[in-house]
Amino acid sequence: MSLDGSQLSAPWAAPFAGLLLSIAFWPLAAPRFWHRHFGKIAAGWALAFLLPFALAFGPGAAAAALAHALLADYVPFILLLTALFTISGGIHIRGRLRGSPALNCVILLAGAALASFMGTTGASMLLIRPLIGANQHRRHNAHVVIFFIFIVGNIGGALTPLGDPPLFLGFLRGVDFFWTTGHLFWHTLLLVAALLALFYVIDSHLLRKQGQGDGARQAAPAPKGAPAFGIDGGVNFLLLAAALALVLMSGLWQSGVVLNILGVELALHNLARDLGLIAVTVLSLAVTPRAVRQRNQFSWAPMREVAKLFAGIFLTIIPVIAMLQAGAGGPFGAVARAVTRADGAPDPAMVFWATGLLSAFLDNAPTYLVFFNAAGGDPAQLMGPLAGALTAISAGAVFMGAMTYIGNAPNLMVKAIAEDRGVRMPGFFGYMAWSAAALLPLLAALTWWM
Repeated sequence: MSLDGSQLSAPWAAPFAGLLLSIAFWPLAAPRFWHRHFGKIAAGWALAFLLPFALAFGPGAAAAALAHALLADYVPFILLLTALFTISGGIHIRGRLRGSPALNCVILLAGAALASFMGTTGASMLLIRPLIGANQHRRHNAHVVIFFIFIVGNIGGALTPLGDPPLFLGFLRGVDFFWTTGHLFWHTLLLVAALLALFYVIDSHLLRKQGQGDGARQAAPAPKGAPAFGIDGGVNFLLLAAALALVLMSGLWQSGVVLNILGVELALHNLARDLGLIAVTVLSLAVTPRAVRQRNQFSWAPMREVAKLFAGIFLTIIPVIAMLQAGAGGPFGAVARAVTRADGAPDPAMVFWATGLLSAFLDNAPTYLVFFNAAGGDPAQLMGPLAGALTAISAGAVFMGAMTYIGNAPNLMVKAIAEDRGVRMPGFFGYMAWSAAALLPLLAALTWWM
């Protein structure tokens, strides 16, 4: 579907803005109401776009927009997230882990490495429970979870499209699979190394402080009868490799065959990838013993929430993308000019902060799409002459998703698990105080590299 954004006006973005603001503030203002009705709220905002759009442009145009958004973008996106979520939920790490600054750093580093291959959600769900268990003897342990969100839930996912949802959306639009690996490797390495060093200093200080005030508690041995270290559900690592191979296949194999489904042209190699992801998801559910998922406290609730909210996001973002693609002459010309240099090229530093700040307070996947299209939306140009802009968009969306609890899907999921295990996590603004102190100086230092 081709929608001329220059023929639209700014109010068409209202449903998109309304949905993102709902995601940001309803969980804070009325958490019970939100958790009961978030699907209805998302559907309401989607209808607030689709019904006026059908009246203005005709039911056929609305149906075409709906089919394209769901089949070309939403379904592949959700299938990948579901596969990674299901596979990681079938891997259980057990053992007599004893939280220390060194061990905690090893777990954080391992999570950062895994995040780009099993997704920030998958790596977070795999490692957060063992990490919390290893630090249950610590009086001060909220900081461990906070740095876990920084490193594993966000920054570690910057290197491949499997790592973080915004990068997968870029992959769906034609960005090469390993493009971000080459362009964000050193940025990611610098941030992870700096955060690990900072964490080690803080964790060591708090452990010494606990030892001075409660030496018996610090020295308490691991509980008797605790299981030996091991991994249950290891077959899921093979399924994880299969999911990675499927995504790689869809990027490297160009079948040349295009099928028309409900007016949407879908390449055969992408359909093969999606069917393969469904297969590995079903296989994971079939071959993983139920007891393994029970020990992981596996639940479909987080996945249902993501699926419902992103259905609304992918629909309401349709006019926003079209208007941004219209460039400086479109309704959002001011945005385009703000992130554009005098010569007409995107300003990487401005793009980095604009993408990042919106990612922090809204959601990094739709924010990535907004600025990807504001920069022209042509993957060949963005990987070539405009590579600086795509680097800035990718870095801003992934790195600054760590700034708030609502910047990326794993953030709230990890917080909920930690609180359920008795960790006293800071509130929304308390977490922001941590992220501002730890991340903003590092992100400012990265700006000159953009």
